[in-house]
Amino acid sequence: MQKAPHILNTSANLAGICFLVFTALNGLNLNEKSILDEMTALAMLLFVSSSLLSFMSMRSDGAKSSQYERWADYIFFTGLLLLLALTLIITIAEGMRIRWR
Repeated sequence: MQKAPHILNTSANLAGICFLVFTALNGLNLNEKSILDEMTALAMLLFVSSSLLSFMSMRSDGAKSSQYERWADYIFFTGLLLLLALTLIITIAEGMRIRWR
C-alpha cells in the first residue's frame, strides 16, 4: 500500500499556523483566557497528533500502518472542523463587534 504523506505535510503546517495564532493571542495580554485560546490550543494538539500518527503510518507496515493512517485522517478532519468553527466565531464576533472572553 502506498503511503500518503499529504496529511503529515499539511497537518504540520497547520500546527505551525495554530502555534502562531496562539502566540499572537497570548501576546495581546488579555486579562482572561478566551475561548479562542482554548480552541486554538486544541486545534494545535489535534494537528500535532495527526502529524505524529501520519509519520508512524509511513514508518510501519501492514495493518498497523493502515490503522495509523486512518486515525491521522480522522484527527486531521476534526482539526479542520475546529478551525472552521474558530473562523466562524471570529467572523461573527467581528460582525457583531463582540469580544469573546
